[in-house]
Amino acid sequence: MPKYVFVTGGVVSSLGKGIAAASLGLLLKARGLRVCLQKLDPYLNVDPGTMSPFQHGEVFVTEDGAETDLDLGHYERFTDTSLSRKHNITAGQVYDTIIQKERRGDYLGRTVQVIPHVTDEIKNHIREVAADVDVAIIEVGGTVGDIESLPFLEAIRQMYLELKRGDTAFIHLTLVPFVKASSELKTKPTQHSVKELREIGIQPDILLCRSESHLTPDIREKIALFTNVRKESVIEALDVSSIYQVPLVFHEGDLDGQVCALLGLETPLPDLDDWRRFVHAVDEPKGEVKVAICGKYTHLRDSYKSIIEAMSHAGAVNGVRVNLEWVDTEKIELDGAHAWLSQVHGILVPGGFGDRGSAGKLDAVRYARENNVPYFGICLGMQAAVIEYARNVCSMARANSTEFDAHTPYPVIDVLPEHAGAGRMGGTMRLGAYPCRLKGESKSFEAYGTEFVSERHRHRYEVNERYRDDLMRGGLIMAGICPDNSLVEIVELPGHPWFVGVQFHPELKSRPMHPHPLFRSFVAASVKEAARREAGARKSKA
Repeated sequence: MPKYVFVTGGVVSSLGKGIAAASLGLLLKARGLRVCLQKLDPYLNVDPGTMSPFQHGEVFVTEDGAETDLDLGHYERFTDTSLSRKHNITAGQVYDTIIQKERRGDYLGRTVQVIPHVTDEIKNHIREVAADVDVAIIEVGGTVGDIESLPFLEAIRQMYLELKRGDTAFIHLTLVPFVKASSELKTKPTQHSVKELREIGIQPDILLCRSESHLTPDIREKIALFTNVRKESVIEALDVSSIYQVPLVFHEGDLDGQVCALLGLETPLPDLDDWRRFVHAVDEPKGEVKVAICGKYTHLRDSYKSIIEAMSHAGAVNGVRVNLEWVDTEKIELDGAHAWLSQVHGILVPGGFGDRGSAGKLDAVRYARENNVPYFGICLGMQAAVIEYARNVCSMARANSTEFDAHTPYPVIDVLPEHAGAGRMGGTMRLGAYPCRLKGESKSFEAYGTEFVSERHRHRYEVNERYRDDLMRGGLIMAGICPDNSLVEIVELPGHPWFVGVQFHPELKSRPMHPHPLFRSFVAASVKEAARREAGARKSKA
């Protein structure tokens, strides 16, 4: 029978429940346990696919094509495990299922209520995901006290009563703020947060206390006394310079040991040597490079969370810190690409939707192409590379994507017929894993080291087959093709140090111990560019 660890949060949002849950997953897996993680999101959207990145951050896509919360990215990266749609459940999905059942008559005329119907549906989802593991870590989204979270909290309260003693553990992440005016840490927010949780019927077993500074013994004793938690179970969650330090901090606080004790699990101590080496490589790089991220959601870093982490992984394996320069492509449109990109060693244009900032993306592509700066185009960034090449190399004036200009004379990027006129936004894209066959003697083949790969997608528009031959005659290399439907997956430029555009999202599959091959290769090319410029600067001084 599986054991369950429920992770809740209080006081404020964005304290890092996802990182905490993922870190615990890593530690328990390192102890030899089979672990899974699940995120319960209280919003009424069926999934985050139609939500603005400014509202929700990035949408993380699983192998089976589910559009999910970005915390699933942390789960996958920390535990080195691929998840599926069942690992992210929203209130919207729960209510949608219940309403469909009611319309079919499955409830036999009974009144449909939050208790038991909604809570039973939530519990069914939790049990399903835990079927084949030793420990299921269930993160409840939102903050204790939010009305939206109540059905989920009630469901996990019921599970505590239904399961045997020792089959559940409750972890509550809270905030212990430092008040500068009085120069002291304040425990009252934590006290009130736990009070609200206990009023719901849940007594936390462990408190993770997010803080800027160490908790003194007096502070820990006070928190323990007023929250009915043992002193040793009041564990620091200190601010750290890298999220990858968090598992080590929690292990030092004996989080994994206490969870195993609560669940009655006898396990060996975790072997974290490889993780420590990775963290050391992140924290103590031998050099630095600058890479520009040219997009339109640059004001909210969570919009590109997986790209940030993939850069960190690739930087570590290349022995450098990748300093990301966030460039709003609308500013490129105003000031020109040289003003924003002349000092960087690599340029990455990420995915996105809509026309705003698209001209700036094309300017960034042209700058990289003409100045031999390593370029990495992802999804829309790949499409921008095709459009720019068609216009400025293949003499297709006003070539464009029909997403940006429905009347372009050269629609080199166009929507798939099966997605045209779908009449709805959610779930109408090419989503999830698709195979790709790589062309020999390409940068991509060199990076992957194999002919066939599988990558995750999230987009509606594709390279238009009508113009593929014209683009190839103009010199554009179709370095990767989907064998299932002959769609273009990767484009490259001949004679360029490193210019690769991919239709998929490689950042979604990058892991700390297994950096994505294309990110690793792109950062390596950026390191070479930095070295070339440094050598040129020394030569000019001499």
